[in-house]
Amino acid sequence: MKPSDTLAAVVPYAVWMVLMFALPGTAASYAIRSACALVALAVFLPKDGGRVARPFFSGRAWASLAWGLAAGLLVTVLWIAPESIPAYRDFSLVGFLGLGGGAAAGASPYDPAVCGWPLTAVRLAGSAFVIAAVEELFFRSFLYRWLQKSDWTKVDPGKFDLSAFLWMIGLFSLEHHTRLAAGAMAGAVYGFVAIRRGIGSAIVAHMTTNFALGVWVVATRDWNFW
Repeated sequence: MKPSDTLAAVVPYAVWMVLMFALPGTAASYAIRSACALVALAVFLPKDGGRVARPFFSGRAWASLAWGLAAGLLVTVLWIAPESIPAYRDFSLVGFLGLGGGAAAGASPYDPAVCGWPLTAVRLAGSAFVIAAVEELFFRSFLYRWLQKSDWTKVDPGKFDLSAFLWMIGLFSLEHHTRLAAGAMAGAVYGFVAIRRGIGSAIVAHMTTNFALGVWVVATRDWNFW
C-alpha cells in the first residue's frame, strides 16, 4: 500500500471536516472550505489517480457515466420528495429531537440577499464539484475497502462485503445528521454504483445530486436543504 493513496483519500476530507467545525457557518467560510479541499485534492491525488481512483469507470465509460447521472437524479428525488410526507418529516429522528432540517426560508447565509450571488454560486459549485468528489474518494473508495482490510488498496473495489457496506452507509448517514434517512439512502445508492461501475461513476452520481439539489434550492428558495 502506498501512503500517497491513503493521503489522497483522507486528507481532503479531513481538511473539509476540520474547517467545517473551525469556521463559522457563512457563505464565505464555505468558499474557503471548498478552496482548501480542492487544493488538498490537487496536492495529494496522484496524476494517474492512484489506487484510490481506480478503476475510475468499470466497463464502458459512457455506460458508467449514464449510471452515475441516473443514480444522481434518483438520489435527488429521494432527498427531496419524502419531505412532502408529514410522517417522514415530523417523525424522523431529526423531527423527533426537534433539531430542525436547516435554515428557514429567507434566513440562510447562502441566500443571495444575504451573501450576494457570487458566494451563492460558489456554494453550489463547491457542493457539486468539490465535496462530492472528496466524500466519494473517502467513503466509497477508501473507507469501504479499509473496513474490509487495513491494507485497503489490495481489496477489489468491485467486491461486495455486506458488513463494510452497512458500516459505510451508517457513517455516511451520520455525517448528514439532520437527514439521517436521506443520507442512508444516498449512501446505499452511491455505494452500489461504486461497486458496479467504479468510483468515477459514484463521483458523477454524487456531483449530479448536489448540483441538481442546489439548482432546486436556488430556484425554489427552499434553503432548508442547504
